[in-house]
Amino acid sequence: MTRRVFLHIGLPKTGTTYLQDVVWANKDLLAERGLLIPGRHRRRHLLASLDLRDDPKLARRSGDITAPWQDLVDEALAWDGDVLISHEFFGAAAPEHVRRACDSFPDAELHVILTARDLVTLGTSYWQEWVKNGGDLSIDEWPERADYDPTDEWGWGAFDLAEILERWGSVVEPSRIHVLPVAVGRAEPGELWRRFASVVDVGPEGLEVPEEPSNRSLGLVEAELLRRVNGRLEDFSSAGNRGRWIRGYLAMGRVIPASGEKFRPGTRMLEELQRRARRSIEMLQERQFDLVGDLSLLEPVELGDLRHPGEVPDGEILDLAAQAIANLMTEVRSLTRAREALEMKPPEPESRVSVPKFFRRSTWRRGRR
Repeated sequence: MTRRVFLHIGLPKTGTTYLQDVVWANKDLLAERGLLIPGRHRRRHLLASLDLRDDPKLARRSGDITAPWQDLVDEALAWDGDVLISHEFFGAAAPEHVRRACDSFPDAELHVILTARDLVTLGTSYWQEWVKNGGDLSIDEWPERADYDPTDEWGWGAFDLAEILERWGSVVEPSRIHVLPVAVGRAEPGELWRRFASVVDVGPEGLEVPEEPSNRSLGLVEAELLRRVNGRLEDFSSAGNRGRWIRGYLAMGRVIPASGEKFRPGTRMLEELQRRARRSIEMLQERQFDLVGDLSLLEPVELGDLRHPGEVPDGEILDLAAQAIANLMTEVRSLTRAREALEMKPPEPESRVSVPKFFRRSTWRRGRR
């Protein structure tokens, strides 16, 4: 019988990818220690997060999209021990979706894990992540909508800690909602994993732990250049196209070089982030959520003299764009040469197939023209 189900729901940009790398790299070892990571692959948890939230975008995803949430539930219910399901898009769920999650495991304890960081740096980081996924609004125009929508994984409802605590805490007992504050930069590799492991009650020793971080962030000039490029791209609206070509190709360093320069939002956005950050701290002080770490890490960070994306001179954008074009030319040449080499290589004798006489004759005639 399933004893406990741990649902790791975010926040985004708080080490979620790193933690998911750890658990999936050690899936078999964790199972030996009594913790099941259900699903054939980690993408199944993403699809399950869409399914649980009744997100219509699930229908536009590729691959097997039939009942991904129930698939995880069925596998979990057949397990004698604890279960971990992890994806940051779960955080946007509405109370009715949270109740569905609880009802899926009527005989088990449902625990919620939230990794969190100060909202000022999280807000700027999540905006650049949105740009990496095709967004083209400026940092001060984002998020696109002010109202809450459980299907909007890029809105306030997906990364405002106070909002998420309010919704999930209205259904799940606060003592079963575990909040792990994360330091910006996470200076000590593995420290976040050790705290996470203590919550899910597995020993952290002897596991394969990858280097941190595992999700590259765009610097100031790169983010502004990519934002402008996104506004000119056509027919890149599907999640597959955005993930493969914008995020996976342009934004991951092969084409647009990385500078790592931090940046700040405008005054009004900064004040809004600070206000929401203070509200989340007050909630953690006043209610019985399980805080696993230092609450002061959630205090809004002073950004100092960082530049705003709107202050980047066009000359800097042009220089970076020129380098990106040069990188693209080099990449295209390399790929073209590789393709031409394959086309010129004669097939291996055992792989040759009989070509019908008609096609041999047609090819010969075209060659004589």
